[in-house]
Amino acid sequence: MEHKSGQRSGLSAFDGVLLVGGGLVVLFVLFKVLGVIAAIGWFVVKVAIAVALVVFVARLVFRKRS
Repeated sequence: MEHKSGQRSGLSAFDGVLLVGGGLVVLFVLFKVLGVIAAIGWFVVKVAIAVALVVFVARLVFRKRS
């Protein structure tokens, strides 16, 4: 397929805008998803620390005195 001498080839300005806009949307969504994953992970860490502290205090309180 040969292009005529007056015909442009490649992406149009509209295609470029769509690509850049789509890329920005993808980056925004990825940052939101990663933020949610990080928040869930931090919540799990806090719950694990709280459970460990409760178990530690319970062992101190209810341990057998020798």
